[in-house]
Amino acid sequence: MIHGEVSPGFEPVARQLEAQLARGGGGAVTVYHRGRPVVDVWGGVRDEAGTPWQRDTMAVSYSTTKGVIATALHVLADRGQLDYDAPVARYWPEFARAGKAGITVRDVLAHRAGLFNIRDLIDDARRMLDWEHMVEALAAAAPAPVPAGATAYQALTWGYLVGELVRRVSGRPVPDFLAAELAAPLGLDGLYIGAPPGELARAARLIGSPARRPRTGQGEATFAAARRRRQRVFGAVERALRLIGHPVDFERAAAALAPRGISSFDFSSDEVLAACIPAANGLFPARSLARLYATLAAGGTLDGVRLLSPATVARATEIQSHGYDQVTIFRMRWRLGYHRVGTLRGVPPRAFGHFGWGGSGAWADPDHQLALGFVVNTGRGTPIGDLRILRLGTAALAGARRAR
Repeated sequence: MIHGEVSPGFEPVARQLEAQLARGGGGAVTVYHRGRPVVDVWGGVRDEAGTPWQRDTMAVSYSTTKGVIATALHVLADRGQLDYDAPVARYWPEFARAGKAGITVRDVLAHRAGLFNIRDLIDDARRMLDWEHMVEALAAAAPAPVPAGATAYQALTWGYLVGELVRRVSGRPVPDFLAAELAAPLGLDGLYIGAPPGELARAARLIGSPARRPRTGQGEATFAAARRRRQRVFGAVERALRLIGHPVDFERAAAALAPRGISSFDFSSDEVLAACIPAANGLFPARSLARLYATLAAGGTLDGVRLLSPATVARATEIQSHGYDQVTIFRMRWRLGYHRVGTLRGVPPRAFGHFGWGGSGAWADPDHQLALGFVVNTGRGTPIGDLRILRLGTAALAGARRAR
């Protein structure tokens, strides 16, 4: 059973969420059309104890976080405090080491900096809880080559790169900047990358996550066997794709996505949610994501609040690459911190956003004045979402087209 409000014509979005939650877990979806909310529904449970999902429940949203921190950086660019084509080292001098002096802010945002390999950057996933350790390691790291016209998704490192730019340019930690410059002006109830302790009671916890299961010797053996099976399957897929000229490399993908110890790293624990991991641990309700993207869909201003100029939105959402991404293996059509948006009925040409592991996501479509935010606490999906957000997006786009 779901709760909330739905405007006429958008009922299929709510029905789609209800069908998804019938399989377990909890979640919420909010849709804005022409600057106003037309869907705001939630349901299911927010933890394995069966606690009901509430109107203000927030969920860890993995890479959906990237779109939020990217928007924060665009606020600084809009104010003239940051130049996309300037070297990162202009704002972060230590970054120039190991051959990185020529890497620009644009390169970082568009996943062209070659700093995707977190597996060799840190010795354990828990290092991600230590901001200073991560930014010092990235400043010292040498980039890997990225072919011309291609990109290499910096799945976990990207957030520290962009977050440190926010910190260096603004003089404020990422959580403080988000609270003052995004959440407060737009009236967003919950937009955290590094949540305050008093807000953690509202957080949904992951259901079915391997990191939340007790480990035994037998469990470790089962995990290792499953990993070997995946390696065999991936090896066969990789060989097949290479025969048709696809630049797939699952070892490179694993280096970007899976630091040592990631299988026991619980992204919905209090300790992790209180840390600042701007590529992966944003804690959001669906309505805050949708309202933020509704602002972008409207050219940067919503309800009289100007977040960005139309010119900055246009620059931030201009496609930077058309080739295959070397990590995700898809044509991502990267913008400056956002990627293209798919639905089951095609790709809206100007839509942009960011999806996340576990199924969450948020996006904007200026052509239909449409924005969607989705959070959920079950499923693994892919690094860039799964079919659930595609189905919700399809229903939302159909509603907007009917209204049009």
